Amino acid sequence: MTKDGNKEGARHALRRANLRTLTEKFPGALVCVTIALAATFVSQNYGGPQLLYALLLGLAFHFLMDGPRVKQGVDFCSRAVLRFGVALLGARITLPQIAKLGLAPAVMVAAAVVLTIGFGLLLARLFGRPREEGILSGGAVAICGASAALAISSVLPQSKENERYTLLAVVGVTVLSTLAMIVYPFAARGLGLNAAQAGIFFGGTIHDVAQVVAAGMLLSPEAGDTATIVKLFRVLLLVPVVFILALVYRHRVDQDLAGGERQRLVPLFLIGFALLVLISSAGMIDEALVEKLSWVSRAMLVTAIAAVGVKTSFQDLGKLGWLPVAMLVGETLFIAALVLAAMLGLGIGN
Repeated sequence: MTKDGNKEGARHALRRANLRTLTEKFPGALVCVTIALAATFVSQNYGGPQLLYALLLGLAFHFLMDGPRVKQGVDFCSRAVLRFGVALLGARITLPQIAKLGLAPAVMVAAAVVLTIGFGLLLARLFGRPREEGILSGGAVAICGASAALAISSVLPQSKENERYTLLAVVGVTVLSTLAMIVYPFAARGLGLNAAQAGIFFGGTIHDVAQVVAAGMLLSPEAGDTATIVKLFRVLLLVPVVFILALVYRHRVDQDLAGGERQRLVPLFLIGFALLVLISSAGMIDEALVEKLSWVSRAMLVTAIAAVGVKTSFQDLGKLGWLPVAMLVGETLFIAALVLAAMLGLGIGN
C-alpha cells in the first residue's frame, strides 16, 4: 500500500472512531438536553430557579443510569459540557468593569472570598467532614454559587462522595441564593444602606449572578449596576481559586485517571475563561455576541447540572446527613456578616 493510501486509511479509521464515540455519547447527552429544556420551560412559564428545576428533574431520572448506553453521554455532559459553560462565562467580564469597582471594595471582596473558603475548611474540620466538602461549599458560597461548585468539583478527586456533595452544594446554594434575593433588600433598607452600599453588599454576598441582579434592581438601577460589577469581580476570582486547587490536587487527580493520563497543569477551561476576559476587554466582542455567548454558557451549565442530577440518587444524597447543609448555611451567614461589617467599618460606598 502506498504512503498516500496509508494516510487515507488512517483518516477513515479516525472518522469511524469519532463517529462511534459520538454515537455512544448521544443517548445520554440527549437525556440531559431534554431535562434542561424541560427545566427551562417550567422556569420561564411558572417562575422559579432554572438550575434547581434541572437538578430535581435530573434526580427523578437517575434510574436511566442503569443503562450502559446512557452513562457515557451523562458523564460527558457533567464534565466536558460543564467546562465549556464555565469558560464562556469569561465573555461577560471586562477589565474596565472591574477597574470601576475601585481598590477598597475589590480588596474587601477578595478577602471575603479567601476567608469564606477558609471558614468552610474550618467547619469541615469541626464537623468531622472531608476537607474537600469544606473547599467545595466554601468556594460555592464565596464565589458564584452553582457554577463555582461545578467548576471546583471538576478539579477535585472524582469519587461518589464528591459527586453527592457537589449535588447537595448546588441545591443548597441555589435555594440560599433565592432566599437571599428576597431577604437582603429588606435588610438593606432596614440598615439604612445607600444604593452603592446595598449593591456592594448584594454583589459581595449573594451566590448566583441572576439573584444578585434581581436583588439590586429591587432597590434601584444604581444598586443593580453596582451589584452586577461586584459580582462579576467575584466570578473572575474563580480563575485563581480553581487554578490553585488544580495544582494542590493534581497528583491525586492523576491517580484517579485511567490509563496513566496526566492532568493538565492549567485546566483548558480556565485558559478559555481568561482568554475570553481579555478578548472582551479589548472590545473584540460586541454586546450582541456577549449576550449569545452568555445564553450558550447558561444552557451548557443547565445541561451539566441536569447530568449531575441524573448521576445521583436521592438515597445517596440522604447519606450525607444534615451537617453539610449546616456548613452551607454557616458559610452564607459568615460571608454576609463579614462583608457588611467590613463595608460599614471601613466606610466603603459612602
